[in-house]
Amino acid sequence: MVDYSTQFYGFTAVPRSPDELFKDHPTALGDHPKQDVFEVNDFPFPDSKLVREVKAFVKKELNEQTYNHSHRVYIYGTALVRSHFPSWSYDNETYYLACLLHDIGTADKYLATTKMSFEFKGAIVARELILNLGGVEDQADSVCDAIIRHQDIFVQGGNITMIGQVLQLATILDNVGLRANLIHPKLIETTTTAYPRNGWSECFARTIEKELILKPWCHTSTFEIPNWKAGTKSQFATDVRGNVVMKPFDQ
Repeated sequence: MVDYSTQFYGFTAVPRSPDELFKDHPTALGDHPKQDVFEVNDFPFPDSKLVREVKAFVKKELNEQTYNHSHRVYIYGTALVRSHFPSWSYDNETYYLACLLHDIGTADKYLATTKMSFEFKGAIVARELILNLGGVEDQADSVCDAIIRHQDIFVQGGNITMIGQVLQLATILDNVGLRANLIHPKLIETTTTAYPRNGWSECFARTIEKELILKPWCHTSTFEIPNWKAGTKSQFATDVRGNVVMKPFDQ
């Protein structure tokens, strides 16, 4: 018997590896994958007292580029699921909270004031915030788990939560353009109009470089060469700056 709260809060286990997830996929493979003609207004954001309070907190702590990125991640992730995983089911509010808070650890208030990797610090901040605002523990735990793992891009084995996988797919799509062919260009155009990038590629690349210098042990270093050291060019930052899919919208 399936525990209702497990499924509702997005804890359903799905393959961690996108290669496994998309293996023999009926709508996502080939040169012309399915691209539903969605626009940004097809994906209204969940709204509740908890959401409004979290949004107010995030808007105060994050710069505009990161705040807008968080909203694009919600839209792209929700569109990916609707087009390519229509049987997936989870609470949209919980996913939205994960999107809003997934980069909270990059805020000035946290990035340079902790020795923890930004994902881990951010996950703790997110969990405590949701609980302090009256959210239920399963929801707080789901958001926390997704944020901790949202940059586990090179982990191939095992599983991840459904919300965690959607968050990963959407963040890497917005950050480096990976699998952007799974959504319609019209969605990218309307989403970047509503939530402009305003130089997001450069903004995020500089955040990557800043954390690497401050914390060369950080989880972000998994994107780099083994035993990365200060003075070595960041491959991750280079990939973010080289996001050719989003370059036309980055100004």
